[in-house]
Amino acid sequence: MQVRGIESLASPSLLFDEEAILWNLDRMVEIVHGDTSRLRPHAKTHKCAEILALQLERGITRSKCATLSECALAARTGVPDVLLSFPAIGPAAKQLFELSQAFPETQFSTLIDSEEGYIGLEELGESGLSVYLDLDVGMSRTGIPPGEKAITLIQRILDSPHLNWAGIHAYDGHIHEADLGERHRAFEESMAALFRFLEDLDARQIVVPNLVSGGSPTFAMHAELALASDRSWECSPGTPLLWDAGYEDHYPELGFRPAAFLLTRVVSHPGEDLACLDLGHKAVSGENPIQNRVRFPDLSEHEFVSQSEEHLVLRFPFGMRPPIGMEIYGIPYHVCPTVALHEEAHLLGEHRVSEVTWKIAARNRKLDY
Repeated sequence: MQVRGIESLASPSLLFDEEAILWNLDRMVEIVHGDTSRLRPHAKTHKCAEILALQLERGITRSKCATLSECALAARTGVPDVLLSFPAIGPAAKQLFELSQAFPETQFSTLIDSEEGYIGLEELGESGLSVYLDLDVGMSRTGIPPGEKAITLIQRILDSPHLNWAGIHAYDGHIHEADLGERHRAFEESMAALFRFLEDLDARQIVVPNLVSGGSPTFAMHAELALASDRSWECSPGTPLLWDAGYEDHYPELGFRPAAFLLTRVVSHPGEDLACLDLGHKAVSGENPIQNRVRFPDLSEHEFVSQSEEHLVLRFPFGMRPPIGMEIYGIPYHVCPTVALHEEAHLLGEHRVSEVTWKIAARNRKLDY
């Protein structure tokens, strides 16, 4: 990867390839056959107003957010429909209501999966908030299992004078099989639970206004279901906006391109076969084993030795060690938590780093509105 103008840029730095981001957005729209009403991309991957604006330019008017800060960013950017895909428990309920007051042109919604969550929102009074039932379809993280308790909770929402019944949220983030056949079998099992629940609701004449389902590995499968359905149904992928090395390894058939890169430099030679880079786990997500944190496509054969807060040590075959000062580009293995480690991304275009930076504005959890 050759990038002009990079020599004056400090490392480690986050880089966004605008052309690749546009490709990924177009590919996302292509997967839903151009029907952008079927899309509610997740902002957690990029936390960036400029990418939200690019989505709006393509007619993608809905956004899914993991934090209130992301919700505020989406509203400030002009997104008219924002879903907080997280139970609004404790002060979060009041903060979400305050956001809705600050941005009356944006419709805010959130998830409920418990009586406690319902009570916290109901106690706000005439909030005008919309509420999705968070249905557990196999991940067992948040969500209520299909059954009578879930139906009772829906009925509570329907009977509320203060809350608007929005529909069902069903996230299948537990499905990450690389083999397409195995992934499809897991997907069918997860969706069977959803469909049985929908049939039960239909039998009770409970109308489901909207469905929001799926993550990135199963995005194309959810899109196929949504497009074939007569229901209002949205898909909510996130990682495809920037893609990463982990998803490229496991899901190449989806056709997205890596759009986020890390600039690092060799800063030391601690041994004859060792090179130390300034890419610690304060600049790239350290949740995975060391060999699955970053990919260096331009480097020769190398072995990951150790990583600390600001350092990454690699081992090379004799005579293949890169020189001190050499600039190296890495693709994050998990892009979402990596992006959140950086205040801004430097924009790449036509193999040159520009002076333009995009702020990772929603990495700050303090609400700004």
